[in-house]
Amino acid sequence: MKEAAAKTPIKPAVVSLAQLLTEQPAVPPPGWIEPGLLPPEGILFVGGEPKVGKSLLVANLALALAAGKDRAGFRIPAARRVLVCQFELPTPQFVARLASMRRSVGAAADQNLLVDTRAIGHLLSAPQGLNHFLHAARQAAAEVIVLDPLYSTHDQDENDTRSMAALCQSLLRLRDASKAALIVVHHVRKSIGRDEIGSAFRGSSALHAVGDSYLLLTRPSAHLSATVELRFQFRYAAPPEPRLLQLDPHTLCFSAAGLAPSRTAVARKKVEQEHVTKALAGLGQQVRYNQLREQVMDLTDCSRRTAQLAIAEACRQGSIVQADGQYRLPF
Repeated sequence: MKEAAAKTPIKPAVVSLAQLLTEQPAVPPPGWIEPGLLPPEGILFVGGEPKVGKSLLVANLALALAAGKDRAGFRIPAARRVLVCQFELPTPQFVARLASMRRSVGAAADQNLLVDTRAIGHLLSAPQGLNHFLHAARQAAAEVIVLDPLYSTHDQDENDTRSMAALCQSLLRLRDASKAALIVVHHVRKSIGRDEIGSAFRGSSALHAVGDSYLLLTRPSAHLSATVELRFQFRYAAPPEPRLLQLDPHTLCFSAAGLAPSRTAVARKKVEQEHVTKALAGLGQQVRYNQLREQVMDLTDCSRRTAQLAIAEACRQGSIVQADGQYRLPF
C-alpha cells in the first residue's frame, strides 16, 4: 500500500498556461441559478431591510434548486442537493412554510432538500462550529448550502473590518472544503442609497472580497406590500436589470412581475413641502418621525429616502416644527 501511494504522481503546484488551458472545459458550465446569480461553488449574498421577504425568497430558490425547476423568473438548469441551515424558525414552523411552497413543485424537491435541524448554537467563527457545518454538508452531499441569517452563525463585531474578514475566511473554508455553493442571507445598513447594492450590506468591505454575486430586496412602494424589487451586482459579469416579484400570501411563492421602474423615472419623483404639511395635518396635532415619514410615503408613493429629505427640508423652511421628538404644524 505504501509503495503504491509512493508511486502516485503529485500534481505540481506551478503549472503552465498551456496545461491549464487543456484542463479547461470547452464550454463554461452554466450557473446553478441563471442568469448568473449563483455560479458553481460561488457565494451569493441576499440582503434587504427587515421583513422584506429575504428568507421567503431564499426558501423559494432552495426548493427550485432541489427540484430543478425554474422559479420567479430565474432559470434552474439542473436539480441540486441543497442543505438549509436556518436559525430563525423552529423546525416544525419552517417545515410548514416549505410545505406551502412545495405545492407548486410537488415531490420533485423532497429528496434533494435537506435541513440541518441542529444548526442553532453552532458558530462558523469557532472551529467546532465550522466542523459541524462541514459534517452536515458531507452528510447531505450538499451542492448548495443556505445560511439564514449570517449574524446567527458568528459572534463577531460586524462594524469591525478585521472581525468580518475573519468571518469571511470561515465562509471560504466552508465553501472550499465542502465544494458547495453558498447562499448567505445577511442584513443591510440602516440607511442606504438607491444605487448601493453590495456596499449596502453590513461589513461590506470584507464581504466584497468573497462574494460572487449580491441580491438586494427592497420595497418599491409602501402601497405594494406583496411586491419586492430585486437589484443585482455580479463580480464577473454585468448584472441584469432590476426586476419585480409578486408574493402569493397563500402559497408563499414568488412570481415574476416584470422589470422595475427605471431609475430616471424614480429620480423625477419630488415631494413638495405641501405634501409634508398635508401628511402631518392628516395625522393629528403631533406625531413622531416614523409616523410622519410613513404618511408621506403613502401620500406621494415615494421612497423612504425621499420622504426623509422632504421632512428635513420642511423643517428647515419652517413649514413644520420639530420639538421633543414630535412634529407639528406651526402655530
